[in-house]
Parts: sequence; C-alpha cells; structure tokens
Amino acid sequence: MKEVTPIGLRKSEHIRINLDEDVQSGLTSGLEQFRFVHHAIPEINLQDVDPRVELFGKQLGAPILISSMTGGTSEATKINLNLAAAAQETHVAMGVGSQRIALEHPELASSFQVRHIAPGILLFANLGAIQLNYGYGIEACERAIDMIEADALILHFNPIQEALQNEGNTQFAGLIHKIEAVCKAVSVPVIAKEVGWGFSKHDVTLLAQAGVAAIDVAGAGGTSWSQVEMYRAESDTRRQLAASFSDWGIPTAESILNVLEVAPELQIIASGGLRNGVEIAKCVALGASMGGMAGPFLKTASQSVEDTVKLINLIKEELSICMFATGSKTLVELRQGKLIKK
Repeated sequence: MKEVTPIGLRKSEHIRINLDEDVQSGLTSGLEQFRFVHHAIPEINLQDVDPRVELFGKQLGAPILISSMTGGTSEATKINLNLAAAAQETHVAMGVGSQRIALEHPELASSFQVRHIAPGILLFANLGAIQLNYGYGIEACERAIDMIEADALILHFNPIQEALQNEGNTQFAGLIHKIEAVCKAVSVPVIAKEVGWGFSKHDVTLLAQAGVAAIDVAGAGGTSWSQVEMYRAESDTRRQLAASFSDWGIPTAESILNVLEVAPELQIIASGGLRNGVEIAKCVALGASMGGMAGPFLKTASQSVEDTVKLINLIKEELSICMFATGSKTLVELRQGKLIKK
C-alpha cells in the first residue's frame, strides 16, 4: 500500500507520535475522584459474575470498546487486523479510524476492512463530523458504513485539533443541522464522539435534539491531540500554540455526568484516559454502557494479536473482580450505589 496522500502521511505521523512521544493531557480523567464501596462479604461467587452487555443488537462479552484509532496506511492495516482478530476472540467492540482517506482514495479501503476476520464483533464506522460542512453528506456516510459493514456510525468532533493543524477544517457553523439530517437518513445508529476534550451540557443538548443514539464522551485525561499536533508543528510558534492547550477540555467523569443530566435516554460510551478494567468499571457504575481505550491497544496491536488478547483479558478480569468485590453479579447491579465520591 503506497502512502502518497497528505492525509496518509499525517496518519503515519499520528501513529509514530502516539507510539514514541508523551502526548498525555495535562488533565486527569476525573475518575480518581470516585471509589467503589468495598464489600468484604460480597455474598456472591466470582464465577457467578457476568460482565456481558448488549449494545446496538450485539452481545459483548464485556463492556469494552477498542476505540477508533487508524486506517489508510500499511502500518494501520496491520494494526486494524490485529485489533479486529483480538476483538473477535474476546467478544468486545471496535471502532476504526476516520475513513475520509478511503472515501477519497478507494484503493485504501482495505486498511479499514476487518469483517472477514471479525464477523461477529460490534463494529463502528467513523467520519469527521466537520466533513459534513465540506461537501460530505448522507451518501458519503452510507459509503463509510458499507465499506466495513458497520453496525453504527461514529461522527467525531475535534475543533481544537482542526484549529491547530495548518491543514485543518474549521468551518463549524451550521453543522448540527447536517448531523440531524444524517441521523434521520442513515441505516445505522449514529454515535457522536469527541477525540479527547469531552462534551458540555450544551453540546449534549444539541446532539440529543439532532437524534444521535449514543455519545462517546472521549473526555480529557488521556491522549491530548493538541500535544500530538505540537510534535507535528513545523515552527516554534505553532509548537507554542499547540502546547498552550495541553490542559484544555472537560474530564471524562464530568462528561459522563453531563450526558446523564441532560439526556439520560442516550447510550453513553466512556473514553478518555481509561487505562484498566477498574476505570471501565467506574464508568459503568457512573452510567456508561461501556468504556473505550485506544493508546494501550495501539501499543499491543503494533506488536501482535496475542499481546492485544492478553491485554483485553486482563481488563476483563480487573472489571470482573470489581464487580465481585462490590457484590455485583451484573453490570446493572454495579450501577446501584456501588460508587461514591471521595
């Protein structure tokens, strides 16, 4: 696969920077403010714990999402295939990176296509919401969905990142009405996803009115794409500009609570700084349907399927022990007063 497009080169840079540099947000996820009520007498057996969840008609072995990362390059092909094989083996969900590159260069579509090795997984297509203001419409969304036989479509939001890129798309005015049109017309549920700066109550209100089925809060506390763009910057001035936003955003825990307060009917996917099964359990206890992680899986998938499966199984075990030690046989029970603020 020949990587000659500007987008492809940018995606290769993103992979390299995420693997090699410190791109952590200056903020925390906010999950450290919460702790579980420990049950010394849980009155259940560990083997009776059931972390399964159903979302968008698919049964998952645990509420774990391999969050959207990449596609469009040779290295991305390997990463996506490894992620998908691991997701199939462990019965967890997966999103692909932005498919804009494959819509503009159809010969790159194979870097996103993983159904042949992961026929049973819950799989999310992905496009930048801002592209709806740059000529994309319902037909492009359907092409992205069909390209990977997706169960839902992510529309991702990244205004800070776009503003920091020399090549960024920053015409965000009037976008919500186009999102509403997509939600009404496409063949699968639509998920609104930030990329690491979270959603305010105002954002959630607009998205709920537009008709999204779920919100992936992708709050501050994990990878900061302003930090990634800092490493891509071509001048000291642009690097200084990007560095100024290292602690920008709404932490993940706060973003979850924003959705619960404004639109509790929506499915919530929690991501942004999650690093283990205990933190996914906290998100579920707060009200999320599942928790997503990207950075840790990027590192393992760059190595092998086996390393990725090992990490997923570790996260599952951490989550199950949380449920056991709070006396929660199911995820529904985990939400029933098992978490308190410190």
